[in-house]
Amino acid sequence: MFSSQQKLKMPRKMVVIFGASNVLWMVFAVSQAFKMEIFPEHRVIAQIGDVISLTCSTTGSFPKDPEIHLSGPLELGKPVTVTCMVPDVYPFDRLEVNLMKDNELLKNKEFLEPMERKSLETKSLAATFIPTNEDIGKALVCQAKLNIDEFDFEPKERETTKKLQVYISPKNTVISASPSTKLQEGGSVTMTCSSEGLPAPQIFWSKKLDNGNVQLLSGNATLTLIAMRIEDSGIYVCEGVNQVGKDGKEVELIVQEKPFIVEISPGPQVIAQIGDSVVLTCGVTGCESPSFSWRTQIDSPLSGQVKTEGSKSTLTLSPVSFENEHSYLCTATCGRKKLEKRISVDLYSFPRDPEIEMSGLLVSGNPVTVSCEVPNVYPSDRLEIELFKGESIIESKTFLEDMDKKSLETKSLDMTFIPTTEDTGKVLVCLAQLHIGEMEFEPKQRQSTQMLHVNVAPRDTTILVSPSSILEEGSSVNMTCSSNGLPAPKILWSRQLNNGDLQPLSENSTLALTSTKMDDSGIYVCEGINQAGISRKEVELIIQVAPKDIQLIAFPSESVKEGDTVIISCTCGNVPKTWIILKKKAETGDTVLKSRDGAYTIHKVQLEDAGVYECESKNEVGLQLRSLTLDVKGRENNKDYFSPELLVLYCASSLIIPAIGMIIYFARRANMKGSYSLVEAQKSKV
Repeated sequence: MFSSQQKLKMPRKMVVIFGASNVLWMVFAVSQAFKMEIFPEHRVIAQIGDVISLTCSTTGSFPKDPEIHLSGPLELGKPVTVTCMVPDVYPFDRLEVNLMKDNELLKNKEFLEPMERKSLETKSLAATFIPTNEDIGKALVCQAKLNIDEFDFEPKERETTKKLQVYISPKNTVISASPSTKLQEGGSVTMTCSSEGLPAPQIFWSKKLDNGNVQLLSGNATLTLIAMRIEDSGIYVCEGVNQVGKDGKEVELIVQEKPFIVEISPGPQVIAQIGDSVVLTCGVTGCESPSFSWRTQIDSPLSGQVKTEGSKSTLTLSPVSFENEHSYLCTATCGRKKLEKRISVDLYSFPRDPEIEMSGLLVSGNPVTVSCEVPNVYPSDRLEIELFKGESIIESKTFLEDMDKKSLETKSLDMTFIPTTEDTGKVLVCLAQLHIGEMEFEPKQRQSTQMLHVNVAPRDTTILVSPSSILEEGSSVNMTCSSNGLPAPKILWSRQLNNGDLQPLSENSTLALTSTKMDDSGIYVCEGINQAGISRKEVELIIQVAPKDIQLIAFPSESVKEGDTVIISCTCGNVPKTWIILKKKAETGDTVLKSRDGAYTIHKVQLEDAGVYECESKNEVGLQLRSLTLDVKGRENNKDYFSPELLVLYCASSLIIPAIGMIIYFARRANMKGSYSLVEAQKSKV
């Protein structure tokens, strides 16, 4: 603490301390490159009681903008490291650095590590990225911020921007030579070189010397050489060069002497069909007395006859075969110079048109396999077979697996399709092509055609019965059958027997039956038949007669006692589809009884059940009636009467009634043709 006699003076950036017993130093570090000065600089000797003035001043702790450094040129596709360096910063633990590519943040760092000493530090932030085409025109931005909010100074942020210059190393260097890289003495050639890169590469032409050195020729893209000599032959090099690299391309120029001329005919290639004769002719111009020799390129036997006359020599191959398919060399010698000419003999075989075969009859909707076969073809690995239906190709095939196979081959294309009626009239085309573009011969393709005639199996078979399939006995009937198909189906009428077999009746479309009998009833079958299949239709013919042989009985008797059980049963024989109606006659009106299979059961018959019962049997042809009178006798004194005989009768009826029902049912099923349709109705007055 200071005494009342001590005075303290504290101007900006200066501390004045009064008193000799205590000295207080206060140092403030602010934002620019940190520099501290103390005045006086050396030891001060003062008398007690004097006034001492000590001055401490600081200048800067953030003095410069950041610096951006690249590890090398920005080359497209190659990694590069960019470093953002902030020099002479204090306090660095408040420093934050952002490294960006335009608005894209590459990296950020805060230097929060403890400060072990008070000194100026240079801090840096590095990031690696791969330049792309999109980086062209963008800029690298390094932002440095000193986060000291408690001090009032400027600037607290500094920023440096560096525009990106992306380089592309030269590539795709190309040389074109006109008219050719092979020249004759005295000729000229112009070579043009181009190379891609960024910035555009500079072009340099040079020539490789025999001693391994390189002779620089030009710095232009085009190099023109005139009056060429033999010694001008060699390797010429074009290089595209820019700041990040170079790319070279070589071309060899060959300058030749003007030789005598050797010509070989009909070459340089002879196309011959196996079995033909081939004559190769070698001729020389520019030499008075040439000599000739023939050989194969693989030094195999010539297999031919050589004849030489003057400036010409011939080699005759007859007939040509697989052993002649290679290159022949004619060597002409004139003095000390020799020249060779090459001619190749290539063989083929394509003697016949394709052959089309079907696996069977063309039937609409039924799969059929068509085969297109090309016989004795060579080389089969160049063969392509295409199958057309009308204008549309439906299948194709090549035979690349036969490469290097030297033999005559028969090749085929098999294809399965489902014919439709729309295919009738279309043309099936098998096209075979021998793809030997380098060979000049005809024909290179052959084809065969076949008109499609699609058969349609019989269908939509219908039967028209006139006047009806249900007739009265003695009537006549016409049954007419029709069936659709291609070709038009043949009609066959049959009758189905009881064992399921068919009995043929007629091959006319109409089957006529006159004076029909009940025995003519049954299943009649019409079949539409053609070479593609069969379609079948059935009709049931029913011959009806009026009901007859009606039997109406009461069981156990027509005379019963009150309380008994009575069954009234009505049956009709030999007539199918008969309706049976049981009625009880009365003056006030008839009552229709609810019967089952023509039987009506009365349990505990009463006196009022006595009377006339009538059975009406009818069908579409007619009807027949039968009746009986049921007599019911009353019991004495109107008392329940029970006797052993009644018990026996009751027990017997419980067995007999079902038995009678079964007998009636099986009798009707076994002994009568047709069936009954029994009417079950509630009792009603008629």
